[in-house]
Amino acid sequence: MTAAAESTVTFDGRFARELAELAVPWQAEEAPGPELLVLNDKLAWDLGLDPQYLRSREGVRLLVGNHVPAGATPVAQAYAGHQFGGYSPLLGDGRALLLGEVTDQSGRLLDIHLKGSGRTPFARAGDGRAVVGPMLREYVVSEAMHALHIPTTRSLAVVATGRQVRRDGMLPGAVLARVASSHLRVGSFQYARATENLDLLKRLADHAISRHYPHAAEAKNPYLALFGSVVSAQAELVARWMLVGFVHGVMNTDNMTISGETIDYGPCAFMDAFNPAAVYSSIDVSGRYAYANQPVLAEWNLARLAEAMLPLIDQDQEKAVAPAVEVLGGFRGQYSKSWSGGMKRKLGLGGGGESADDASALVDDAIAILKDGPVDYTLFFRNLGKAARGDLRPVRGMVLDLAAFDAWAERWQAMKPDADLMDSVNPVYIPRNHLVEEALSAATEGNLAPLQQLLEAIGAPFTERPGLERYAEGAPEDFGNYMTFCGT
Repeated sequence: MTAAAESTVTFDGRFARELAELAVPWQAEEAPGPELLVLNDKLAWDLGLDPQYLRSREGVRLLVGNHVPAGATPVAQAYAGHQFGGYSPLLGDGRALLLGEVTDQSGRLLDIHLKGSGRTPFARAGDGRAVVGPMLREYVVSEAMHALHIPTTRSLAVVATGRQVRRDGMLPGAVLARVASSHLRVGSFQYARATENLDLLKRLADHAISRHYPHAAEAKNPYLALFGSVVSAQAELVARWMLVGFVHGVMNTDNMTISGETIDYGPCAFMDAFNPAAVYSSIDVSGRYAYANQPVLAEWNLARLAEAMLPLIDQDQEKAVAPAVEVLGGFRGQYSKSWSGGMKRKLGLGGGGESADDASALVDDAIAILKDGPVDYTLFFRNLGKAARGDLRPVRGMVLDLAAFDAWAERWQAMKPDADLMDSVNPVYIPRNHLVEEALSAATEGNLAPLQQLLEAIGAPFTERPGLERYAEGAPEDFGNYMTFCGT
């Protein structure tokens, strides 16, 4: 690949230019022996980046931040945040850099961001580095979320740095190159508000409107409209998490995007057995971010965004409170509508052959069946699709209270569920925790084959394919209680 081919992609530094107070110019740490582990060819093409170039020496150096292309202005972003409920006035990108923005083939402006690229002024006591396992976890899970049609940051590549990093022991270092509509967070607004620089807060909000919600600019109160748009986007996002059994693990305000994309896949996981109290993060000792708590915590985070935006909503902040509270009050209804509608689709309902009340009762009773015993969440709904085609045995064999299930199934089948609809929303393949650990362990030892096989399965999650049976199965009995770690 020649340098001319790279020039077809123009990097920009819009965030750094428009919001300099939130951007510290910085350079990535030099990687002594960068080696490409995995590259998302399709995403690269969508960005206008030739995969052949990204596999070249210069391309790999770009992916770790050691080759800075023309127009790119690498910066570490400043933001604040509530972490497990405790406010930190300054967090920022301690081990990451925004390389710059590019315009993709469909005309969207997107961030290219490097995670694990070395210490920045926000690193505090950290070393600024990342290791292979957690970076590949983010690659796998974010690409699975994309395939499941859930708004998310994307993963472009993971590059081993050639440097050993000290964690519990010595582990191979890595950098993740990821792509997002932006990296604006609730914590970005909290930081801007804390500076008491109203001009900065306004420019940040205008930047968010321009990039994500241009319709808000036409509203009578653009900043209230911006807040309402974020509330709606997050209500829809968290409902989609809940529908697939995803547990984020660290729903701090610095990990909630303004765009409504899922970001920062650290200690995250998909549920195996249904459990409202499911926690997969080693640091969430209180269960604050358990599966069932996610909607409540999303609303809490949005309240913190409202607090930060009050001076924009009305110069008289006391007058701003009432409209902000009214908009925030819409979160629960929007979330409930998205979740209940999604659950009805998972049951194949919504074709008009049932009353709304009967369908809602059926959803509630299905959740009760799941709660009654250790039932694999993903497999239960996929097997219901087989039941909708007349074979009840697979799903019936998963439950403990057969009498309760049979009574429920009779009511459900009377509503003539749409099996094709069910198969279009209930995945066969998710990043099963035992398979993720298997792939990451092998990759850390230099064997990428299990990772590639897992990526093939989850890349088309709704299409059952021969030869991939093990990727549809639940965890083995000896897998035990699963726990993930953030990797810092």
